Amino acid sequence: MMNTRGSGERFQKTYKVINIYNAKKVSDNPAPQLNALILVDIQNDFVPGGALPVSEGGQIVPIVNRIQAQFDLVVATQDWHPANHGSFAANHPRKKPGDVIELNGLRQMLWPVHCVQNTAGAAFVPALNMKQVAEVFQKGTDARIDSYSGFFDNGHRKATGLDDFLKARKVTDVFIAGLATDYCVKFTALDAVELGFKTHLVEEACRGVNLKSGDVAEAVEEMQGAGVRIVKSVGRKASNR
Repeated sequence: MMNTRGSGERFQKTYKVINIYNAKKVSDNPAPQLNALILVDIQNDFVPGGALPVSEGGQIVPIVNRIQAQFDLVVATQDWHPANHGSFAANHPRKKPGDVIELNGLRQMLWPVHCVQNTAGAAFVPALNMKQVAEVFQKGTDARIDSYSGFFDNGHRKATGLDDFLKARKVTDVFIAGLATDYCVKFTALDAVELGFKTHLVEEACRGVNLKSGDVAEAVEEMQGAGVRIVKSVGRKASNR
């Protein structure tokens, strides 16, 4: 896990782990079932004005801020690329965003340069409330492989530590919000199901890239087919109890 604590970089904030469980009463249930909200890549480069903007991406911020209080635990993922990352079209002669290449044995869509470590584009959207975020999990840090999911790189060769973090805190249900529905949100949700979490997509708190018309709808259908529950919104304490 790439821990953001103690970074000291100009654009990289420090987030203290919040032990929210100390304030809770001890339950009579010996195996409490806890829920977590995963905020996926709500960063400057993914909202309008950024290097790789998601249309209406900024609209999810007030929604995400509103629903955080409904969860036992809140965590965030952060795209955090080195400048020489292999997914950047600029790092491949005669290639442009949208081209597809093979990168380290995997099919790779090429993107504009985005979310470069310690730049303003990689920082979280300023209006995003980070006070309840217990931990930030950085991904895409290896120049040789991309990482859409908040749990693993695209080859499932290395884990970010998110799975271990959630399971150590007895989380059973995860609710996923963020950017973008048809890429990082989708792959985070699919991995969550595979890892045994009861997985929910908070549809009102996500937006998609939709490179091709219908991509977002197809992504939602794929998630549903894998066992992800689609919830339109979260209006009260999110729980499976």
